[in-house]
Amino acid sequence: MIFRFLLTLGFILLLAGSGESASDYKQALTKSILYFEAQRSGKLPSNQRATWRADSALRDGSDAGRDLVGGYYDSGDNVKFGFPLAFTITTLSWGVVEFRGQLAAAGELQNALTAVRWGTDYLLKAHTAADELYVEVGDGSSDHSCWQRPEDMTTPRTSYKIDASHPGSDVAGETAAAMAAGSIALRPSDPRYATNLINHAKQLFDFARNHPGLYQNSVPVAGQFYSSSGSDDELLWAAAWLHRATGDQSYLDFIAGFNNNGGVRSMFSWDDKFVGAQVLISKLILEKKVANSGNWIQYKNNAEQFICSVLQKGGNNVKISPGGILWFQPWNNLQYTTAAMLVLAAHADHLSSAKTSLQCPSGGVSPNEIIAFVGRQVDYILGNNPKKMSYMVGFGQKWPVKVHHRGASIISVRKDSTPVDCKGGFDKWFYSPNPNPNVIEGAIVGGPDAGDGYSDDRGNYQQAEPATVTTAAIVGVLARLT
Repeated sequence: MIFRFLLTLGFILLLAGSGESASDYKQALTKSILYFEAQRSGKLPSNQRATWRADSALRDGSDAGRDLVGGYYDSGDNVKFGFPLAFTITTLSWGVVEFRGQLAAAGELQNALTAVRWGTDYLLKAHTAADELYVEVGDGSSDHSCWQRPEDMTTPRTSYKIDASHPGSDVAGETAAAMAAGSIALRPSDPRYATNLINHAKQLFDFARNHPGLYQNSVPVAGQFYSSSGSDDELLWAAAWLHRATGDQSYLDFIAGFNNNGGVRSMFSWDDKFVGAQVLISKLILEKKVANSGNWIQYKNNAEQFICSVLQKGGNNVKISPGGILWFQPWNNLQYTTAAMLVLAAHADHLSSAKTSLQCPSGGVSPNEIIAFVGRQVDYILGNNPKKMSYMVGFGQKWPVKVHHRGASIISVRKDSTPVDCKGGFDKWFYSPNPNPNVIEGAIVGGPDAGDGYSDDRGNYQQAEPATVTTAAIVGVLARLT
């Protein structure tokens, strides 16, 4: 009896030491998906849960004679940037694909699929011909000079595209990856729609291969905000997702013959997908679907060196703050943390399925130990940090209340429909000392600095602005921890 009591007590202490409980992770999961409803552009559905939002940008694409209504606003602004938007859908879909059972058990699978489909519906609209893709709606410079609700926008809604004469193999490749990953997530509930996504993904992949070039050279206004450093990673990433979605050998052949495996990366992000592709290829090795040798093993070695460095068990570890959060760079650091956690959680489960462990320079790491590390990072984001503040808005007892977000910082159009003009929004709302009138639940802000410091100030956009790429990556991670 005493032994049983001690065993139970030990289990309770183990749970307490892990930071958050399963119910806390479940609540955070619910909010993380809810966030995407607050970022919706276009005609909102009758079951919209972020009720402080209303219809917006209903004429997007009209300047080009296209229907480009829908999709997601990028972060705290009102622009639809196609490059990070596509990566948002790829990582959101990856979480669904890897952790579908956990999402279903938490009662959030349908909401997650709805979030994916809101994005893929828009990407399908944006792909207007085999070699034509709209990659931005709105103008970053004019948008950033105004502080308006999406419902009131008076800034230009210019549509920008790439085509055979004005290529963008990076954004075309990323959009192909998003559609391929989305097709896997959505196929069980709508196989016809999933097949349509695959057909578009194949066309975009061919477009990316046949018309090389960086998209900012074709659409300079996009490059001012989301400049791409190359397209090899997107081509590899798209090929890996297309193979996973179709089983087509031609995509494996493409990977086998590709001349750039990425080496060991320093991060996984909207601009650098090599780690994600390396992990997908590692899964094929672990499942014995490709050889555990030659060029193939280099992908796995590179992925695992990155993972070891994140786990603080490598030869060149990622910096970690005194309070324990991974530190990559000052601008929206948490986007890189959440993306790395998705990589770790997925690879841990791949290792577990293969009944093996990770070998790092500092020793072996079991899949459970990888997941435990992931949990500690998520716990920090959710409030177990020196500030004792959740960096997910609306979660816990304390969170940022002056989030750098136009819609959240201005009274809801449903409460006061008086239009907010470009400059008036700054005067009355941006510079207000008061908390935002709308709580944008599930948004994850940029996060603390390298010393765990955080200033809750709308003007502090490096730390206080949330972005879809940040929350997209954590949805699957939270499902895994629930």
